[in-house]
Amino acid sequence: MAAASQSDSAAGKPATTVERTSDRELVVTRTVNGPARLVFEAFAKPELFQQWWTPASFGITVISYEADIRTGGFYRLEMGHPAMEQPMAFFGRYLEVTPPSRMVWTNDEGDDGGAITTVTFEEKDGATLVIVHELYPSKEALDGAIASESTGAWPEQFEALDQLIISLDAEA
Repeated sequence: MAAASQSDSAAGKPATTVERTSDRELVVTRTVNGPARLVFEAFAKPELFQQWWTPASFGITVISYEADIRTGGFYRLEMGHPAMEQPMAFFGRYLEVTPPSRMVWTNDEGDDGGAITTVTFEEKDGATLVIVHELYPSKEALDGAIASESTGAWPEQFEALDQLIISLDAEA
């Protein structure tokens, strides 16, 4: 079941690995060049999250993002694309927030209950291994996400995250 792809790690850039580990699970890994505290903040602070989450090559922009990032909190993210009349809305609840090591949230916008996303942050020698684990409600839901190519955005997103962390680390 291990269908995997890996971004180009040429020129010393870290690779992003995207792997389907079961009928319902997708696991994405990337080592980000910075401390877990900063990488976690880039996920947790809306003003930072908006700087890296949408891949430029997809032509998507963040219209609005509000979040109460704590266990029991919520998020609502609206994104736009020139080819779409209406914005895309993504929303859910935070099931667990444990700074700076773990976040778990629901993706409630789908009719099928949506995926549950777990992100862990493991720091070693000043770099952080980020593991994103997405558990979809069904094989068909994950098949649909893969077919839409939305799961293919991770390498570009993580490259933008890496650049943001480098700039934040330089400011610190």
